[in-house]
Amino acid sequence: MKIGVDIRCLTVGRRTGVEEYAINLLENLFCKDKDNEYILFLNSFKKPAADLNWIKKYSNVKLKFFRFPNKLLNLFFWYFRWPKIDKLLGGVDIFFAPNINFIAVSNKAKLVLTVHDISFEYCPETFSLKRKIWHFFINPKELAQRADKIIAISKSTKDDLVNFYKIKESKITVVHNGISDKFKIIDRNDLKLVQVKERYKLPYKFILYLGTIEPRKNIVGALRAYNILRKEEKRLGDYKMVIAGAEGWKSKKIFTEIEKSPFNKDIIFTGIIKDEDKPFFYNLASLFVYPSFFEGFGFPPLEAMKCGVPVIVSHSSSLPEVVNSAGILIDPDKPDEIYQAMKEILLNKSFKEKLSEKGLKQSKKFNWRKTAEEFLAILNKA
Repeated sequence: MKIGVDIRCLTVGRRTGVEEYAINLLENLFCKDKDNEYILFLNSFKKPAADLNWIKKYSNVKLKFFRFPNKLLNLFFWYFRWPKIDKLLGGVDIFFAPNINFIAVSNKAKLVLTVHDISFEYCPETFSLKRKIWHFFINPKELAQRADKIIAISKSTKDDLVNFYKIKESKITVVHNGISDKFKIIDRNDLKLVQVKERYKLPYKFILYLGTIEPRKNIVGALRAYNILRKEEKRLGDYKMVIAGAEGWKSKKIFTEIEKSPFNKDIIFTGIIKDEDKPFFYNLASLFVYPSFFEGFGFPPLEAMKCGVPVIVSHSSSLPEVVNSAGILIDPDKPDEIYQAMKEILLNKSFKEKLSEKGLKQSKKFNWRKTAEEFLAILNKA
């Protein structure tokens, strides 16, 4: 069987949720499946920023690189439904898209689509005008209806597709994401812990948020909770707040919130951190906070849990499904609840240890080998 795969999401070279999903799924899929032939579709007028050399080690995987201007190609996909990607690849039985994008395939190829979330429908106010226009022209609802099979990364996303887009349940299969084995508890004597701490100028004790800096993540809520913590709990004055990640759209309000905080000198923004440094960040943190308004899955809380760090997450969308009872669930609209959760973890040592143990146990339920096996079964059925 010939399977085409859209890897346009990897051209930028960042490791946000979609890229993390595509790379880990494909690496584990290619390791497992030696029977089918995979042809990867990549289009970029400029040289891709991502290192794609890892693809070369798989004998049944080929990369087809096209140099069309993306805006022009997207226009043709949207308006003319041409060229057909499966034809560009020389003909495939299945075309797999790991995320929503401009796509045109012929009737000869089955379209398998992964939908991570439809947060743009539920929280449009957190998206920039540019992203709103992008979603308007892609028309995710029509794309989901056009797909022969949809993979939802959580039951929450499946429910949203059924309720909001009226997609038949029988067309959607839930396949949870995995978590990389690089996330683990690191020995406190590991020299790289000290190196990462010094490189990013991290404090000795800190509360961590790691993710994209954008309104949907509710970083403002976490910052306000930290302000309350510092005002009410003088004994916790040596705990700093670290905000790590790439700046997304509409991030200005978040930085304004930091500036006006009476404790802004103790709030550290690191910017983008190297992918290989993430496990060390989690291991250095005292607790991890992720009060997002909406998530299709939410990698960071599970990554933190796998590193033995207690987590605080919202009780919204997919996060209760993923974290379960292994973290503290809070109302994202109530900074006071986030503060109470922070205080409980930082002051109650036995509770913190129990939460860490539960987090480790919960995180082990998610691994990419299992995800790839379930995904391959769907391809074979399709």
